[in-house]
Amino acid sequence: MALTVSLVVFAGILVVVLVRTGYLRLWPALAAVLFGFSLASTGIAPAINNAIRGVAGWLGTLG
Repeated sequence: MALTVSLVVFAGILVVVLVRTGYLRLWPALAAVLFGFSLASTGIAPAINNAIRGVAGWLGTLG
């Protein structure tokens, strides 16, 4: 759970920085957020969560 919150905070900060620097425009960022919320309610959401947990676990073994 702590890693998930940290990943969400990091991703949020990254999106804000990209929007403010002009590398990412506001409307495409909002479209990506809406797509993420839509994707979270589909049947593929558990597979995505498992993949993220697997990568995070692998990164945890490196450090």
